[in-house]
This record gives sequence, C-alpha cells and structure tokens, in this order.
Amino acid sequence: MPEPILKYKICVSGAAETSHCGDKAFEQAEELGREIIRHGAVLVDGATTGFPFWAAKGAKLEGGTVVGVSPAGSKQEHIKVFKLPVDYHDIIMYTGHGYSGRNLLLTRMSDAVVVGCGRMGTLNEFTIAFEDKKPIGILEGEWVTDEAIKTIIEKSFRGEEMKDRIVYDSDPKTLLDKLIAIVSKLEEENGIR
Repeated sequence: MPEPILKYKICVSGAAETSHCGDKAFEQAEELGREIIRHGAVLVDGATTGFPFWAAKGAKLEGGTVVGVSPAGSKQEHIKVFKLPVDYHDIIMYTGHGYSGRNLLLTRMSDAVVVGCGRMGTLNEFTIAFEDKKPIGILEGEWVTDEAIKTIIEKSFRGEEMKDRIVYDSDPKTLLDKLIAIVSKLEEENGIR
C-alpha cells in the first residue's frame, strides 16, 4: 500500500470586520478559498466572519475541506458569546484561548499563511508566522494591510531571513502557485516530502 501524502494546510488570515477592505474583498477571498482547494490543500481559518468566512465559502463551493480554529471553548460560546458562524466548516476546534491564543494555534498548525485584507488580529497572525519562519503569501488588494506588512518587514531588521519565504500577488491562483512551491521546496530540503 502506498504511503499516504498529507495535504498542505493553508491558513487564511484576514479581517472579520471588512468595511475598510473595498468592493472586491469578498470576491477575492472566495476565489482564494477555491484556489487553496484546487491546489490540493486544506483551508484553515479562525472560524470567523469577514474575509476568512468568504474564503471558507469558496473552499466549500469547490468541494474542499475547511478547518476552523475558534477562540471559544465550546460551540455554544462560539455562537452565543463570540457571535461567530459555523457555516462552511467541516471541523471547528474550540480552543478556549481567546483571540490571541487562537491566532498562535491557527498559524502554528498550518504549513503556510495567506494574508488578505486585515486589521490588528491579521497583523498578529502575520507576525507569528513571520517569527516562526512560515511561508507567507500576501494577497495584494485595495487595502492597506499589504503596505503595513511591507513596513513591518522593512523595520524588523530581519526581512532578509524571510525574503525567500514571503511572496506577493493580487491573483489568488498565482499567489498559491508561488506559496505551494515554497512549502514543497522546504519539505524536500528537510527530507519530509
């Protein structure tokens, strides 16, 4: 029997509240979700609203698997206290660690992180992925998140360490092509693929 190949887990990081994201944010998020599945991966998100929700919707419409990582400790708390959806998810893991703890687990359990339109929580997820040297894809759009990230990289004095692990593109397919290539290369270099 052939050895099974695990699917890559691609985290989608983005704003739950998207009024600042522009008219095309949901369309781009949905297409991003579809592309993650077309690339043979699993979408992982923060089991939230906004940009990640639309990416999850795209993934499910493409017939893929979506895993959510919730800040809540139970389904009831997820829905009633945090007021978060359960739609478009196959599995939701209830961490009970609030948003900052959820962000750490979310990025750590993923093979790569895609950052879309976001706010502070998105930047938190980006900095965790950056610190952990995860491959990161920046989906460029009509939002300022990508500019904020470029500034963080420039001012971190550690951007050189990550130059081969961060890719940018406004097209979800092209971004996923680049990101999956980095993940595959790292696994080959480490003898785990």
